[in-house]
Amino acid sequence: MSNEMQKIGFQSTRFRTVQGVMHYVNEQTLTRAHQKQSSKKAVGVDGINKADFDKDAAQQVKLLTEQMLRHQYRVQPVRRVYIPKTGGKLRPLGIPAYRDRLVQSVMADILTAVYEPRFLNCSCGFRPGTGVHEAVRYINRTVMTRRVNYVLEADIKGFFDNVNHDWLMKFLAHDIEDANFLRYVRRFLKAGIMEETELAPSDKGTPQGGQISPVLANVYLHYALDLWVEKVLRKHVKGEIYYVRYADDFLLMFQYKEEAEKALQALRLRMEKFNLELAEEKTRIIPFGRWKGNKEKFDFLGFTFYNTRTRKGSYRLGIRTSTKKMQNKLKAAKEWMKGRMHAPVRETMKLLGKSIIGHDSYYGINGNADGLAKFRWRLGLIVFRVLNRRSQRKSLTYDKFNQIWNANIPKAKIRVDIWSQRLFEEPNAGKPHVRFCEG
Repeated sequence: MSNEMQKIGFQSTRFRTVQGVMHYVNEQTLTRAHQKQSSKKAVGVDGINKADFDKDAAQQVKLLTEQMLRHQYRVQPVRRVYIPKTGGKLRPLGIPAYRDRLVQSVMADILTAVYEPRFLNCSCGFRPGTGVHEAVRYINRTVMTRRVNYVLEADIKGFFDNVNHDWLMKFLAHDIEDANFLRYVRRFLKAGIMEETELAPSDKGTPQGGQISPVLANVYLHYALDLWVEKVLRKHVKGEIYYVRYADDFLLMFQYKEEAEKALQALRLRMEKFNLELAEEKTRIIPFGRWKGNKEKFDFLGFTFYNTRTRKGSYRLGIRTSTKKMQNKLKAAKEWMKGRMHAPVRETMKLLGKSIIGHDSYYGINGNADGLAKFRWRLGLIVFRVLNRRSQRKSLTYDKFNQIWNANIPKAKIRVDIWSQRLFEEPNAGKPHVRFCEG
């Protein structure tokens, strides 16, 4: 973290509100933001990429800074594109103009510095030093060591498209006293969406793809959900309750079924208050845990969680790659291989090796060795069949292919330890400045 962001974090830790943050959007921070940008990013409505900006970067940054100081800077609409999503659906993605991307990048760093001391430990998504594996580790430790009998799994329907701007600005103003900074946040929210040649207003939501969107989403759910669970829901529960969230996906774990059912009713009302809605097809309460010897299972963050036993008969929470996620990844790999049917085998194998390492870096957790091996084996079958279609005559025996495959593709490997004996923290541990903005 830069010295500027450390100063903001220091202020956030010690005072109720943070003041005077807009001056941190300056030539130095904007230049660093430009240097960090990927040259492979798609362009926004301005058609400018990093290479174009690089031709006169110093002058461009200076002009951008002067415009912001004089309040003459105008945010451009976000270019909307669609990327494939599981189940054949498409996910809308917003691509900001290049100059907007730089400003958003610095503002996102400022927001992160403000809110990292304030966010609760139950929030694991889009935050430095935490992520999917922290959420999985928390679930594993909770189910294994606490009185968990029921799991409430929930998903917020179209969350990023339905964030209420007025509520979001109210949350930000609760913590940040800087009218200029808040004014630019609202400008980014209201910039509009350009789809093909049509400009649509953006009166709600925060487009996925913008640098500022993830932290704004966390701010919204910090107040709309996280603090509500910790400060309100816990007071009405006599049994044990545990909660973890990654972006807009979250789990609540309960000791008693009645309390899980009442919590679900209250959760629906809470979401409604903030213009949100639960995706009912993805929301349910299931009996689950050490004392519920059932065959129920649930998916969360690409993993399937299920009850199982060790070889000695002791209870263990099983965690494996979600069947749906594996099938989708293999389907995508098959389409990719068809496009590389006549590409050099050596180059294809090199790319596949990197893909396997990336897969194992995400799914390679304790207890999922079979899932990793299964993915590697099924991917190998796909590659073998596609390579043998390169000519009408079968040109590659399976034994010969195995030699090539094993020589180039790394073995499946557990890369993430979720069984480590870490100190089991409650979600709000070490957060002295947690405050509740009910509105």
